[in-house]
Amino acid sequence: MSNSFLDRIDGKNSVLKKQILKLCINEGDYSLADLSKELNTSIPTITKLVGELIEDGFLREVGKIDTNGGRRPSIYGLNPSAGYFVGVDIRRKYFNYAVTDFKGTLIDFHEEVDFIVQNSEESFRELCRNLKTLLKEGGIDPEMVLAYGFNLTGRVNNETGYCFTYFLGEDKPIASVLSDEMGKPAFIDNDSRAMTYGEYICGVANDEKNMLFINISWGLGMGMILDGKLSYGKSGFSGEVGHFTFLNNNQVCHCGKTGCLETGASGLAIYRIFMEKLKAGRNSILSEKYNKGEEIHLEEIIDAVQEEDVLAIETIEEIGTTLGMAIAGLINIFNPELIVLGGSVAKTKEFLLLPVRSSIQKHSLNIINSDTTIKFSKLGDKAGTIGSCMLSRSKLLGLL
Repeated sequence: MSNSFLDRIDGKNSVLKKQILKLCINEGDYSLADLSKELNTSIPTITKLVGELIEDGFLREVGKIDTNGGRRPSIYGLNPSAGYFVGVDIRRKYFNYAVTDFKGTLIDFHEEVDFIVQNSEESFRELCRNLKTLLKEGGIDPEMVLAYGFNLTGRVNNETGYCFTYFLGEDKPIASVLSDEMGKPAFIDNDSRAMTYGEYICGVANDEKNMLFINISWGLGMGMILDGKLSYGKSGFSGEVGHFTFLNNNQVCHCGKTGCLETGASGLAIYRIFMEKLKAGRNSILSEKYNKGEEIHLEEIIDAVQEEDVLAIETIEEIGTTLGMAIAGLINIFNPELIVLGGSVAKTKEFLLLPVRSSIQKHSLNIINSDTTIKFSKLGDKAGTIGSCMLSRSKLLGLL
């Protein structure tokens, strides 16, 4: 594949070609007749456009429709071998990455690659060099990579390529640095939004058109699918539910405000509340480690919940109740069909879900909450990287 990937679907009828690709991405395989009906376009025109998309490597014939007699119509779908997409999820002390084919099938996934990203251009370039080495070792031909997606925490403007968590200078959008180093188009997005898109395209979502994804990790974020479209807001900053002033707890958030929801319903909140209880003399399977002065990590508290540690469960119930109150408000506002709970804290499963559901029932309108199903992330730790792959595909094709 050449670097001028988009050039081959630009020009006359490009809008219709992109609509055909979007249908195949969102809905699956199509016959010419079904595409003609869906797009309200003549079968000869659809036949011509599909033929060009096959010639350019985007689509392929995937089978035939069974009929009672006569000629069996062909079915067309995305061509997996058109190229790769690489998604990178940048965390505080490591990064995860995934590789998918053009159809969205996971080809490779690696997690917790040690790397502490610094607020400098050289640090991001070093991350890219490490990624290129890992991809080469994994047998991924760089010429077959069509685009890269990078997830970052905090406020990210995917259109300008700037992230306000990392600032490389007024004339240095992070996306341009990444694209320059990787030699292919590179896109950045918020981590919660990428997880949302991953679940919507490849995960737990089915036919829902209105979905909220709650990312409960060290922080608290949200992504939104509204009327079948990923919501960005005016500047790409939508979904900052963690910084909604919700609590009267006098806890100062890292954003500088007090009372942010994140201070009472996040991994950070779990850690703070749990440590306060240990300091007050409460017992836990982690008490011995605490008394020795050894560092305790959030992951250990989550593991303690799964081992039915009473103090850890109590802490999860506390933040689950707070989170449920906030989700009740979101249900009243958005009336979503589906809410997905994801992020590291979601690994506590039913220990989190029970207080969340109880709080939702108590604080939301019954006539509205009955419309909403709550599920856990299907993709788990892969949600961000797979979502980033899918976002880079849609952005490259001009579908978002």
